[in-house]
Amino acid sequence: MNTTEAVTFWDGVYAARPPVTDPRPNLRLAETVPGLPPGDALDLGCGDGGDALWLARQGWNVTAADISAVALRRVADLARTHGLDHRLATVRHDLGRSFPSGRFDLICAHYLHTPHDLDRASVLRSAAHALHPGGRLLVVDHGSTAPWSWDQDPGRRRPGPHEVAADLDLDPAGWTVERADAPRRIATGPDGRTAEVTDHVLLVRRAA
Repeated sequence: MNTTEAVTFWDGVYAARPPVTDPRPNLRLAETVPGLPPGDALDLGCGDGGDALWLARQGWNVTAADISAVALRRVADLARTHGLDHRLATVRHDLGRSFPSGRFDLICAHYLHTPHDLDRASVLRSAAHALHPGGRLLVVDHGSTAPWSWDQDPGRRRPGPHEVAADLDLDPAGWTVERADAPRRIATGPDGRTAEVTDHVLLVRRAA
């Protein structure tokens, strides 16, 4: 699948559902950030914008990146509506071809899964190298399939956080794995259904 097909797919995903007026942050972000001094954050695959908007409310300067112009337009509108546009900027990227510029204290990649070809290890490696000294990369992947997920492939392989960390092939002298586990939670889908799901959580810190 090329960039045009990927853009068409993800624009279609967001256009097919009504805009979220007050998106919530992902649980793993909300449990990781408290206690960290606000700085510059990058949200890879920002989607509806729950993480980016929440970080901006916590005092972070946020760059929200996504391949979908529909998603980015909605996030930018929400930032203006909530008076957060001075702390939140949107940028459009096909992460398989380009990566946002700058250096960051926090980079989060929540559920960066896609049906089109994407060298995730390369993207996440670029993210690790884009951290300021002492900065953190938070990667949260689906460890199970929710009933409402667009991806219902029963044969989908879901690498665990230790495997994701190994694929990044980061020098342990420069980066430390602070968390690698697979907690469960009760999630609520866009149609209101609930289900128990598993997250694969990886938190990497760049040496100060």
